[in-house]
Amino acid sequence: MVVRYYCETLVDHGASRHGSMGEGIFVKRIAILSDTHGLLRPEVIAQLERADVIVHAGDINTPSVADALAAYGPVHIVRGNNDKEWAQNLPDSLTFEVEGLGIFLVHKKQDVPPVLSGVDVVIYGHSHRYAMEEREGVLWLNPGSCGPRRFGQDITLAVMEVDKGRCQVKRVSIPHQAG
Repeated sequence: MVVRYYCETLVDHGASRHGSMGEGIFVKRIAILSDTHGLLRPEVIAQLERADVIVHAGDINTPSVADALAAYGPVHIVRGNNDKEWAQNLPDSLTFEVEGLGIFLVHKKQDVPPVLSGVDVVIYGHSHRYAMEEREGVLWLNPGSCGPRRFGQDITLAVMEVDKGRCQVKRVSIPHQAG
């Protein structure tokens, strides 16, 4: 399957629930988060409210955040290195499909198996740094961290629109409030 995608940076949080891709019929909007470390910012919640599916690449840190995510819709979550006893039953990796798009989810990029079958997108976290690249026809995406600001990194998440096996990815940057 050929995955077509583009990336644009969003700061404006006013996008509609079912975006511009395709004819506007059955487009799934996925909010992709990682490394929230116990914090759900208002800007993140605004994205969750418009999402059809939520993906979290680990380091949730508290069951209350996992529960809050589930209140907004179907959630795919993996365990991160900072998710302790409460997260024992969360998988280390997960493979699932959204609108014909095969997705592999893991916390650490180095834990991705060398051979993936039926996967169009690999989503990972851990580094707190937004990254997107294509490798041999597979999109590799790290949404960055939208939790507490660490390591001087930008505060980011990603929004993906999926329609019939095609996706568009948008980087969402959350301004850092000094002080």
